[in-house]
Amino acid sequence: MLSQELNIPLNAKTILKGTSMIPTKKIESGNAPAAIGPYSQAIRMGNTIYLSGQLGINPQTGQLAEGIEAQTRQVLENVKAVLFAAELNLTSVVKTEVYLTDMANFAKMNEIYATYFTPPYPARVCVAVKQLPKDAIVEISAVAVKEEYR
Repeated sequence: MLSQELNIPLNAKTILKGTSMIPTKKIESGNAPAAIGPYSQAIRMGNTIYLSGQLGINPQTGQLAEGIEAQTRQVLENVKAVLFAAELNLTSVVKTEVYLTDMANFAKMNEIYATYFTPPYPARVCVAVKQLPKDAIVEISAVAVKEEYR
């Protein structure tokens, strides 16, 4: 069926880029580091928030925390800040993706991670990567869902 037959208004983004007809909204927090490239801290599509990967950068100083424990804490604080800007918190997270430059850091990262989430824990992927931006040693992205937006 054509969109006219369904009485669905098309916007330029839908026509030009062939994207979903569900509206998107950029989510930004001044309490998390600004994006360091052409991406958003998070995007809301319907009731789902897709958070870009966060590094262990202190948003006030711009400095990367030192060590796996400090970086993991700062990463999760940054995730919390972006979620807060979307009127959500960590209990809304349904999936995370963790990137580590060294799997030897898995246990320490996991120990800190477990203090931020409660059962039922989000689904998770954890992979080792060769390198992360800014020479970080951990990066975490997330997907969160809100039952209803007003």
